Amino acid sequence: MPAKKILMLVGEFTEEYEIYVYQQAMEAVGHIVHVVCPDKKAGQMIATSLHDFEGHQTYTEKMGHYFQLNKTFSEVNLDEYDAVYAAGGRGPEYIRTDKRVQDMVRHFHENDKPIFTICHGVQILIAVDGVVRGKRVGALGACEPEVILAGGTYVDLSPTEALVDGKMVSAKGWTALAAFIRECLNVLGTKIVLD
Repeated sequence: MPAKKILMLVGEFTEEYEIYVYQQAMEAVGHIVHVVCPDKKAGQMIATSLHDFEGHQTYTEKMGHYFQLNKTFSEVNLDEYDAVYAAGGRGPEYIRTDKRVQDMVRHFHENDKPIFTICHGVQILIAVDGVVRGKRVGALGACEPEVILAGGTYVDLSPTEALVDGKMVSAKGWTALAAFIRECLNVLGTKIVLD
């Protein structure tokens, strides 16, 4: 099977695990992942964050590692990509308002290409009318009202589950990365056979 090209949309303080683990897993099986951030170039760094639940009413946020982008945002040719991935964390809350990011998501939606989202990543998708409408979607619980208002059905997944609805794969957060990556691979047509 030929390698697939995946476009990962991130912003400053995107969840570290949802960038690093996802990219490394996809590249381990031969896929290509280009990680882009609005107005940033290949080789530039973004700050990442680590979110965790430690007994408070909401998650905590700590500084993660810096991540070096591997593709220049302005040079993305959407026709080259087989799928888009909206990583979570805090980055989605601001990159979703960028009309260029919205146009990117719209391209994948209108061309019926796979769309992957985890945690707050769904905020990027709901900024584009119709992307989650009629879909069953998992995300961080704090995103439930937005999913519903965008016409989707919010599914309260366990912290380790992923959900597939057509060509959309979603999950609640980084603790579900194993299931999420497995389902993304399935949607891409990647088969891993264990002997």
